[in-house]
Amino acid sequence: MLGAIAGDVIGSVHEGADPQSKSFPLFVPASRFTDDTVMAVAVASTLLRGLDYAVALRQWGRAYPAAGYGGMFLRWLFSPDPAPYNSYGNGSAMRVVAVGWAFDDLDAVLAEAARSAAVTHDHPEGIKGAQAVACAVFLGRTGAGKADIRAAMEERFGYDCSASLATLKELASFDVTCQGTVPAAVVAFLESADFEDAIRNAVSLGGDADTLACITGAMAEAFYGGVPDHIASEVMERLDAPLANEARAFAAKFVKHQ
Repeated sequence: MLGAIAGDVIGSVHEGADPQSKSFPLFVPASRFTDDTVMAVAVASTLLRGLDYAVALRQWGRAYPAAGYGGMFLRWLFSPDPAPYNSYGNGSAMRVVAVGWAFDDLDAVLAEAARSAAVTHDHPEGIKGAQAVACAVFLGRTGAGKADIRAAMEERFGYDCSASLATLKELASFDVTCQGTVPAAVVAFLESADFEDAIRNAVSLGGDADTLACITGAMAEAFYGGVPDHIASEVMERLDAPLANEARAFAAKFVKHQ
């Protein structure tokens, strides 16, 4: 959980930026949580407390109405009769991290990831994006190597993860689709040496930097066995009590690093 939130907070001030060097300060006074964190906590809360996904997403989302949601999701959030809207945006992928921790069987992870996405992002690409991220988290935390994770992304989900980070920077655009965001986040993770390096890779791509780093951070925490203390403490200071307490409660029950 904390890896995804850390990526969101660190990437928050870089959203919309051009590709950049990896040498940037991890935290500045304006670093903050965004909708990525709120929705990741909402999914965690669903699993922790046995809630309905649509109910939990709307409860948490309405508590933070200015967190930075996309227009279609914002309309869903406050609709009197919410229904899925065939989205393939990266929102389904950035919020799914908890699913990768809460189940000990890959088939169960994939089925639950689809459920977490379908209340809004019921387009096949929206479902696939959520499943791919949850799968990568599950594989990382259960001891799979990077080659195995890459193979799963390419063979099971059809994502092309062959481009280098340098190539992705040359081709960079502000892409908020699952099919654009998830493979780029995977590459940022695959090319990393440790958790911090993974976040720096993702943010350096620019564009939708907070979501890229959120997804990369989810994978990196699972694979590298946690979030470094100097990053974790800075991130937790930037969460309010409800978000911090729910994230801690989920981690206490489900997140066991090897």
